[in-house]
This record gives sequence, C-alpha cells and structure tokens, in this order.
Amino acid sequence: MHSARTFADQYRQTSASSAILEASPHQLVALMLGGARERVRLAIACLQRGDVARKAHAISSASGIIGGLNSTLDMKAGGEIAESLHALYDYFQQRLLEANANNDAAPLAEVDELLENIEQAWRAIDPEAPQLAGASQ
Repeated sequence: MHSARTFADQYRQTSASSAILEASPHQLVALMLGGARERVRLAIACLQRGDVARKAHAISSASGIIGGLNSTLDMKAGGEIAESLHALYDYFQQRLLEANANNDAAPLAEVDELLENIEQAWRAIDPEAPQLAGASQ
C-alpha cells in the first residue's frame, strides 16, 4: 500500500521532470540554481534535526548540481564572467565539504546566500522575460 508521502514524492518528481523537458537552456540553469539552493537548505534543516545521514545526502546532491553548473560554463565565450563563476563554484564545493566534514551550517548558509545572488542575477537576464517598453530607448 502506498502512503500519501509516496504519492507526493511521485508527483514532485513528475512535476520536476515536466519542467525540465519544457525548459529553455536559460531556464534549465535557473532550475539547477534553485535545485542546488533547495538541497543546501535541506542540509541545514537536517543538521538542525541531527539527521546527519540525510544532511550528507543533501550536500552530495547540491555538490553534484554545482558540478553540473560548472561544467556548463563556456570559458571561451563567457570570458571573465565564466572564469569568476568557475572560481565561485569551486569555492562552493570547498565550503560544502567543510560543512559536511564539520557538521557546520555556517558554510551552507554562505553557499545558499551566494547561490541566491547568482540565481537572482540569472533570472534578471532571462532572454524570454518581457522587456519594459522604454528600456531600449
């Protein structure tokens, strides 16, 4: 017999899969940034509850997403911005390792805050977002 939680998990997975299939490349990056933040915040919550195993899984998942973001960078076309993001993603990985090894929420909060800044900036440059009428004048 399936529990309500099982059905909710299946719904979330189906919803996420649909969003990914319908997303533009720009939207995919936004989804990855949001997903990384979600896992970092989950790791913080797990630390607060003392659920070390789930914390480690959440950090590992966040690390994988950040690694994926790092691998999407076009270093030639992206120039200085791509180089800066590459260095920042590497820094995130180091902070995630520290958080995991020391069961410390502070590095996780820092990574979440920095990811939020990147996510907001990324969403602000969405090529499919409606432009203000007077913006090009």
